[in-house]
Amino acid sequence: MGVFDLADYPWDAVAPYAARARAHADGIVDLSIGSPVDPTPDVVAAALKSATDAHAYPQTVGAPALREAIVEWFSRRRGVSSLTVDQVLPTVGSKELVALLPLLLGLGPGDVVVHPRAAYPTYEVGARLVGATPLAEDDPAAWPAGTRLVWINSPGNPDGRVWDATALAVAVARARELGAVIAGDECYAELGWDAPWDCQPIPSVLDPLVTGGSAEGVLAIYSLSKQSNLAGYRAAFLAGDGELVSRLLTSRKHLGLMLPLPVQAAMTVALGDDAHVAAQKELYRTRRAVLKPAVEAAGFRIDGSEAGLYLWATEGRDAWESLGRLADLGILAGPGHFYGAHFGEHIRLSLTATDERIAAAAARLTSR
Repeated sequence: MGVFDLADYPWDAVAPYAARARAHADGIVDLSIGSPVDPTPDVVAAALKSATDAHAYPQTVGAPALREAIVEWFSRRRGVSSLTVDQVLPTVGSKELVALLPLLLGLGPGDVVVHPRAAYPTYEVGARLVGATPLAEDDPAAWPAGTRLVWINSPGNPDGRVWDATALAVAVARARELGAVIAGDECYAELGWDAPWDCQPIPSVLDPLVTGGSAEGVLAIYSLSKQSNLAGYRAAFLAGDGELVSRLLTSRKHLGLMLPLPVQAAMTVALGDDAHVAAQKELYRTRRAVLKPAVEAAGFRIDGSEAGLYLWATEGRDAWESLGRLADLGILAGPGHFYGAHFGEHIRLSLTATDERIAAAAARLTSR
C-alpha cells in the first residue's frame, strides 16, 4: 500500500453530525478536535516575531540554542538528565514524525508496527504507508516476533491512559528482546489530572527507571501544540538513542524536513518558560471540572481520561448513535470507531473549547 491507497480521511464522516449540531439555536459546541483555542503566550509570540529575518536555510539538526533548550527541558520537566545535544532533533510537528517513522527506519513488508489498542489513526497509517503490518496490542507479552517498531502513547489519545514507570520498563525490555525500536509519544505529559498524576510527573519512556540508564532503542516524541498552544507553529522534537537520532537526521536532511528558524526561536523560549504551561493547564483543569460531571450526569461513563485533553466516554451504544444524540444538543464529538476496532461504543470529547462553549455544553447535557 502507498500513500495514494490510503482510506478516505475519517473525519469526513462526521460532517453530517456537525451540520446537525450547527442547527442548534445557541450554536455548535465543537468538542471533536483537539485544536487549541487559547492564544499563543505573549512571550512565545514575541520570540517568533523577533526572528522573522530568516533569510538563510535552517539546519535540519536545529539551532544550537534550541537543542540545548530541549536537553535542559528533558532534565527539568521529564527527569531525564543524561541527554546530550546529539540525542535530540526538532521535527515539523509530531504527526509527520509518527507517520514517517516507519519509512525513516527502513521498515517494509513483513515487519510489524505495534500501536495502542485505543489510538489515533496515524500510527496505523505510518505502518501501511511502507507495507508493514500494524498491530493494535497493549500487552508486551503479545508482541510478536517480527516487531520492528512499538508505539507507546502516554498519556493516551483518545483514552487518557498513563503508563507508569514499571509498565514502561516492561515494554522497553520486551521491545529490546524483539530487537524493535520503542517510541513514546508523550505530547500530553504536562496534563495529568487524577491521582497520582495530578501531583507528580508522568513518566517518560526515557526515564532512567524505565531504560536502566541506557537510551538504546528508545525514542521519545514531544509536541508544544498542547502545552503552549503552538499547534499552528508545527513545533515538536524527538530525543533518545543517539545512533537512531543520527540516522533519522540523515534521512530528514535528504527529505528537506527543516523547521523554520522563527519557529525554532519560539520553541526555545517556550521550553524555558514554565509559567505559561502552568497557566494553560489550569484553564484545562477548570474546563474539565465543568464538563466531566455534566457528561456523567447525561448517562455516560468516563473511562480512563486520567490525563490529557479528552474525555473518553460511553453510554453503552454505538458511537454514531451517541454522536447523533449529542448533535441534537448542538454538541459535536469524535466517534470511537476512528480510534480502533475495539471502541465502537465510545466517543471522545475534547477540552479544547472556550470556557463559554464548555459551559454551554454542560448546561445542555444537564437540562435534559
